[in-house]
Amino acid sequence: MEYPDPQPAAAAVPGLAEPQPGSGRTVISETAVAKVAGIAARSVPGVYSLGSGPSRALGAFRDAVGSTDHAAGVRAEVGETQVAVDIDLVALYGTPLHALADQIRAAVYAAVEELVGLQVIEVNIEINDVYVPGPAKPGTPAETRPAREAIQ
Repeated sequence: MEYPDPQPAAAAVPGLAEPQPGSGRTVISETAVAKVAGIAARSVPGVYSLGSGPSRALGAFRDAVGSTDHAAGVRAEVGETQVAVDIDLVALYGTPLHALADQIRAAVYAAVEELVGLQVIEVNIEINDVYVPGPAKPGTPAETRPAREAIQ
């Protein structure tokens, strides 16, 4: 048995046209794109942290108070259909830097195009520093990535 739709269709209401798929405007901010790109970049093994010295210092303060800025070290320029991303980062010592940059680009292209729906035209990567972990303290397990970043 077929039941009537409890909500009248928009076209059935006088003076209202039925909404068309794709009508309306969607604005995706540079901050939103930068966060998606930042999360994708951080997921790549060999990335110690994102940002330059001052932004990492601010990030360490945010970590201390329990806040996280996923867009730190990432800038995005968003157009109507395209986006360009700039990333500043610190690599973990022992990671081949050109290969790391290629992996980050691939991760950012995939994440931004899939999650944001914009075409990525370029991902510029600046590796500002290389983090060298210190020797493990006796009685504590060695960490690949310390809980708190070193501040230069």
